[in-house]
Amino acid sequence: MKDLKVGCQTFTWEMLGDRFAGGPDDLLKAIADGGYAGIEITDTMIGRYADRPAEFAAALRSAGLTLVSFAFGSKSGFTLIESIGRDLETAKRWIDFAAAFPGALVSMGSATVVSDGPRDDKFAIAAEVYNKAGELGRKAGVDIAVHPSSHHNTLLFDRADYDRIFELVDPSLVGWVPDTGHILRGHQDMIDTLTTYSDRIRYVHLKDVDASGTWAMLGKGVCDTQAVIDIASAAPRFNGWLVLEEESETAAGDPAAAVKTNRQTMRGYGA
Repeated sequence: MKDLKVGCQTFTWEMLGDRFAGGPDDLLKAIADGGYAGIEITDTMIGRYADRPAEFAAALRSAGLTLVSFAFGSKSGFTLIESIGRDLETAKRWIDFAAAFPGALVSMGSATVVSDGPRDDKFAIAAEVYNKAGELGRKAGVDIAVHPSSHHNTLLFDRADYDRIFELVDPSLVGWVPDTGHILRGHQDMIDTLTTYSDRIRYVHLKDVDASGTWAMLGKGVCDTQAVIDIASAAPRFNGWLVLEEESETAAGDPAAAVKTNRQTMRGYGA
């Protein structure tokens, strides 16, 4: 089994919106205090470090954290032809940022709101953006990965959507960040989906849902965490990072305490 490392995604705070009044340094402290080794941060939460990768690197070192990945999305959902150029400019900006952190990836979210027009036409547009971003990443030495979601009206929701996008995306240019919670909310066979596309896995987002698809604390829902770890560990390009992302009501009440609890849960799996 590969050496497992556990990181934390900052969306646990981002989902609070105006209820979170802190900044990136508060996130680093909470995540380090929670016992994590790494962080995945988003374009929304990077704050004052957005144009200061060297300063962010120093802050990470001080906190004892590694940048696992930088995640960003687009208002276009990567599904508008007229936005491809702008989306790729944004991709290059964050690829250049991530290039300052050895081993860090750039994660591109799927559409959380699909643009107007026939849904079937959107897959080729999204794939073009992902593939061209993958080419930019290759030139910069930064791996690119797609992160599907299960939010309302998303482009990559169920297994048929996954099959379709992976037909169009070049696996040598673009990897996959499977998100266990989103896969389960998409009513997919999680084990089969992970196994079928295991060669595309770069790292994993671990989170849980209950039987109704409501977000749950890790280990309190229906996610077979051990099976996920086993499949990922055997994946040829998995880098060892399990990134915990918590969106439950428990986390909304006390994000720092929730992510600390999840980190303790992972120790039960030897990670």
